[in-house]
Amino acid sequence: MSTDVKERFSDAELAEFKELIQGKIAKAKEQLEIYQNAYKNDGNNGTDDTSPTFKAFEEGSETMSKEANSQLAIRQEKFIRDLKNALMRIENKTYGICRVTGKLINKERLKLVPHATLSIEAKNMQR
Repeated sequence: MSTDVKERFSDAELAEFKELIQGKIAKAKEQLEIYQNAYKNDGNNGTDDTSPTFKAFEEGSETMSKEANSQLAIRQEKFIRDLKNALMRIENKTYGICRVTGKLINKERLKLVPHATLSIEAKNMQR
């Protein structure tokens, strides 16, 4: 009696995911650069000669957007790290295996969230 439960994705499927993930890493790195440039740029808009009140608002707004861009950059770095970890799992042929249930994660889920390490079943158990 044979069961049709796959233990892992085929090499061809892994190659497909690898291509998808590499594309996502490239896009994520571009986005990260945009965030980093935004918060590293001091963005002096020449408000020196305007009223002090306006200058204070301008500096407050600048600080907030620097913090926001810094947070976005941190999240983007984590996303890139997660994607690179997924590439390692592809190399080890353990990609797409739920770390809780040990079952294969749904292929459609992995196409949407290629760095997922949990199946929907395991994710729902965490709630």
